[in-house]
Amino acid sequence: MKRIALGLTAVLVLAAPAKAQAPLGGEQPLLRDLAADVSADRLRATDTRLVAFGTRHTLSDTTSDTRGIGAARRWVASEFTALSHACGGCLEIQTPAQTFTGQRVPTPTVVMDVLAIQRGTTDPGRVVVISGHVDTRVSDPLDAKSTAPGADDDGSGTSAVLEAARVLSRHKFPATIVYAVLSGEEQGLFGGKVLADYAVAQGWQVEADLNNDIVGNIHGIGGEIDNTHVRVFSEGARTNETPEQARARQGAGQELDSPSRNLARYMQTLGDRYLTGLQVRLMYRPDRFRRGGDQMEMLKQGFPAVRVTEAAENYDRQHQDIRVEHGVSYGDVLDGVDFPYLAKVTRLNVITLAALASAPAPPSQIDLQGAVSPDTTVKWRPVPGAAAYRVWWRDTTEPQWRYSRLVTGAAEGKLAGVNIDDWFFGVSSLSADGFESPVAALGVSGSFDRLPPIAPPAPYGIPPTTPKGR
Repeated sequence: MKRIALGLTAVLVLAAPAKAQAPLGGEQPLLRDLAADVSADRLRATDTRLVAFGTRHTLSDTTSDTRGIGAARRWVASEFTALSHACGGCLEIQTPAQTFTGQRVPTPTVVMDVLAIQRGTTDPGRVVVISGHVDTRVSDPLDAKSTAPGADDDGSGTSAVLEAARVLSRHKFPATIVYAVLSGEEQGLFGGKVLADYAVAQGWQVEADLNNDIVGNIHGIGGEIDNTHVRVFSEGARTNETPEQARARQGAGQELDSPSRNLARYMQTLGDRYLTGLQVRLMYRPDRFRRGGDQMEMLKQGFPAVRVTEAAENYDRQHQDIRVEHGVSYGDVLDGVDFPYLAKVTRLNVITLAALASAPAPPSQIDLQGAVSPDTTVKWRPVPGAAAYRVWWRDTTEPQWRYSRLVTGAAEGKLAGVNIDDWFFGVSSLSADGFESPVAALGVSGSFDRLPPIAPPAPYGIPPTTPKGR
């Protein structure tokens, strides 16, 4: 039985019934080519080199050329530099830093990130980011001397960032891509703060931060093996919304449609279309239960961000001294990383970055009209560079967008017979060559525009007075 007759046009109401649509704007061969270019062998070589630094603890030696966080950061910068030479200088290397003290940083310590910035060709102010943290730890978070390989946490994420830079730097994109290797995560998410403050200081319009933290293990703590799923964590309500914005969101029932949540849906849709052997699990939390990662600092600054994490964590291999007790091996060593699986996760990141950087920005200022009416009208602000738009709607209990109608030549459309009370609504934008943005939802709560912090942040370069624990 047909549930409802649905239609959309920018000017006229159509009577044709809606069908479930292919979620993105048509097949993009470039994304398949980019996915195929990711190398498990290259990921293994990168992670092996990172492990060889012995420890990359944030408080470890910064002067040695062979051991410690300083040597690791300089090596990462040299890798980015070599990639830049290979692409004719397409990467700009930056090393923003701040000095922190805190519970896990007992003396003032410089926390430095290493960034490679690939400027967009036509929309360079719009930025998409992939990040991972290079620092490591053992059981005692203040132990900066013991060997802390950090092969999975987070050598796997750092390796994914470097491999994404290798693959994507061979191509040009309208928007800017930033490859970010962070420090200080284990001591209080300090590298995430350095990145977020730098983005604000540079005036970046950050559309997405894909934070990869622990993405290479397939053997769970309970003995399960999962090499076919990856978890993408996303916040529901925006972290820094004002009380007034919260009331508006609650009145519209928009708890499930933050930009970060729609970014996660975007990743799931791309993965389903372009990847084999990997499925995205949408996790409706900003991070693991009462835990955090560097994406939390980006969220605080009002930027959309998600955390990408393996499906089956093994806590014996995280934050542990290397040892064997009662036949159980502890420690984050290289044998705990499955590189074919890490390649799958890296492919997901690569195609997401490329799709985001190729598409126009998501629409903003989305508004709905249709209270006490059988129809719903959706309006939005026109997006520079958008050749068309797609209006989306889904049942209020559905996890993914289901129905859509294409709109050209206007920034509004009327859905005939679609009751505003019964559905969630959103809008995506499409480029002339068919790349489609994530879906943006109603009002401030669903917009990809930056939501400024409730309290002004400290000026860039000035450390916070209160440390953030992990």
